[in-house]
Amino acid sequence: MEKDARPNWDNPMQFVLACVSYAVGLGNVWRFPYLCQMHGGGGFLIPYLIMLVLEGVPLFYLELAIGQKMSLGSIGAWTAISPYLGGVGLASVVTSLYLCLYYNVINAWSFWYLFHSFQSVLPWADCPINSNWTGPIEECERATPTQYFFYRETLNISSSIEENGGIHRGQALCLLLAWVITYLFIVRGVKSTGKVVYFTATFPYVVLFIYLIRGITLHGAINGVTYMFTPKMEQLANPTTWINAATQIFFSLGLGFGSLIAFASYNQYNNNFERQAIIVSLINSGTSIFASIVTFAIYGFKATVNYENCLERTRLLLLNAFNLAEDTITMDNVFEWTEKLNTTFPQQFAEIASKLENCDLESELDTAVEGTGLAFIVYSEAIKNMPLSQLWSVLYFAMLLLLGMGSMLGNVTAIITPLRDLKVVSNMSNELLNGLVCLFCLLLGLGFTTTSGNYWFTMFNDYGATFSLLFIVLIEVLTVSYIYGIKRFEKDIEDMLGHRPNWYWKIMWTGTSPLLLIILFIFYIVKYIQGGTPTYQAWDKELGKSVVMDYPVSGQLFIGLLLVSSVSCVPLTALYVYCRKRKHGNHHKRQCTVNTVSA
Repeated sequence: MEKDARPNWDNPMQFVLACVSYAVGLGNVWRFPYLCQMHGGGGFLIPYLIMLVLEGVPLFYLELAIGQKMSLGSIGAWTAISPYLGGVGLASVVTSLYLCLYYNVINAWSFWYLFHSFQSVLPWADCPINSNWTGPIEECERATPTQYFFYRETLNISSSIEENGGIHRGQALCLLLAWVITYLFIVRGVKSTGKVVYFTATFPYVVLFIYLIRGITLHGAINGVTYMFTPKMEQLANPTTWINAATQIFFSLGLGFGSLIAFASYNQYNNNFERQAIIVSLINSGTSIFASIVTFAIYGFKATVNYENCLERTRLLLLNAFNLAEDTITMDNVFEWTEKLNTTFPQQFAEIASKLENCDLESELDTAVEGTGLAFIVYSEAIKNMPLSQLWSVLYFAMLLLLGMGSMLGNVTAIITPLRDLKVVSNMSNELLNGLVCLFCLLLGLGFTTTSGNYWFTMFNDYGATFSLLFIVLIEVLTVSYIYGIKRFEKDIEDMLGHRPNWYWKIMWTGTSPLLLIILFIFYIVKYIQGGTPTYQAWDKELGKSVVMDYPVSGQLFIGLLLVSSVSCVPLTALYVYCRKRKHGNHHKRQCTVNTVSA
């Protein structure tokens, strides 16, 4: 396409909202709180904010600058810098494709839960009755109602990745709906996306704010918030804390997928992307902290309810075992009576000792859960205990849906924009090209709605992007700093903004950020090698819980394919360009020889 024919955002605000909608996603709600819980509560904020300054903002700035300067998608932008680097853009497209295939499955789950929220009693509040009407279903009794609803009703999960079954029709329809809405959001390219982001970028904050007010008023919420803001400074000496902080910043901002380059390519040439990079990065990190306060308030409520239920069960056990009056033991003096009865009646107490539970609020708060386990099990368990649980369920899953859909806009744009820049599809209408991409992703994504689909979902989530994104962004920053040249890049920025980037940006691009990326890259490879045979969590319906299983050989080969397929685009494209140039050069030499002989 000619650059003057390229569509633009209607105003800079649309671009900022598109970046916010893309960057602020499900990871802010379910990954960041988990890392806070794992690495010392408020103490985790120290390495997190340091990594934001050293890695997050500079790399975010770099991708926006490339997109705005080249006014092309990832493939075109890197090919323009050097034909040998076209593979960097291609690797971004492949990685975004992998993400699109499984990311919309999460949106399908959100639709499923949202539709089931419009019931007088939430379906995950209690165990369903068995077919004989004699009691609850055994699998549900062994697990919990929320776990049963997720693993059996939502996923209808098999016992292993090798045990395949048919497509879950309900999930398939929800996935179809998710892709239809995604298509409607992007049907006319940037013109459609620019309108949609006003809603997808702002509504989640409204829900989070409502949840904050509701969360801090819940019984026991203060226990969770106090837990979050009580730093365990010893965690700062743990290298894994810093590695996880750097990784979270990296993935939370959506670096390496090509989405930021695609979004920036629709900017006016003199748009002030420097200020926008800082604003979006700060909004993204601020949202993570804000969402964590809400999450820990919910955590506190859930942990306190579980703790008090444990105390009540202990109280009843002691009352019945020792024939005490009902008001003798209260929730406040359970531990005192436990010690007293153990000392006074040691033999009788020994008989019930195996039935006594260890009730500890701190251990309840220490139980760290991330990902789908937090979003669809822990949260739904907390929601069912709230008054007006249906209302809070609808609000929560609508928020999850919009966070997911907002990120999908960036994910799909990262595929469509580079394709649109290719001559092959330049005459194809936006509606047709976007529709074909969505249809292709939908058909492949149906595999995740089968009984073993969740295991493949986990595989894509664990191995589909991490390794390749670290490699892609490392190549990007090294290319700009040392191949394209930092002086040349400075001049490009001056041409767009009217001033050169200051010393901070140059130090980060040429030294600090590449060094951090190399450390992360090596850490990931070492961790993968030391981990031995890759494993996954399989649902055991007999035990009513997840068990760790090794991936079969076929699964391990597929993991290898996922890791290599996107990364290999870089050397293979460079080799292709080299061979083509060499062939063209030889052909040109032969042509010159023939002309000389003729003469």
